[in-house]
Amino acid sequence: MPATVHQISISSGGVPKLPVPSAKVSIQGLEGDWQNDRRYHGGPERAVCLFPLSLIKLLNSEGHPIAPGTIGENLTLAGVSVEDWAKLVPGSRLIFSGGVQLEVVSYSNPCSKIRNSFRDLEFLRVREDLHPGQSRLYSRVLKEGSIATGETFAIESAR
Repeated sequence: MPATVHQISISSGGVPKLPVPSAKVSIQGLEGDWQNDRRYHGGPERAVCLFPLSLIKLLNSEGHPIAPGTIGENLTLAGVSVEDWAKLVPGSRLIFSGGVQLEVVSYSNPCSKIRNSFRDLEFLRVREDLHPGQSRLYSRVLKEGSIATGETFAIESAR
């Protein structure tokens, strides 16, 4: 199964982020997306938040009510296994077939605002230092453009 964009999610602030069929992507992030606390979210070094559908399914199997967009990710990615997600580190790049290019910058520390997506409000379940390879990833935009649901992408390992 090729790696594809399963869902694009935006919000005027807060979670859940809601699905849109496509979005323009600039160095500041997705058009129409905003973060209430800009000290910890958004900006060029945290322009696009990423999370894989495979981890959402794993978390569902553990009893967590998480769904695409509910923990604030902008792009929910399909066709990336839990094992392959764990290999994405700062410096890894995602090259989308429509031309957008992203580079992973950091792991996204979860905050209590996403607690309702987790059984017993266990939002730290997606914290990198507690569950390595299972956190959201923040990325910067290397090449602006538009992105659409269903679009394929390739992953380049960190150099």
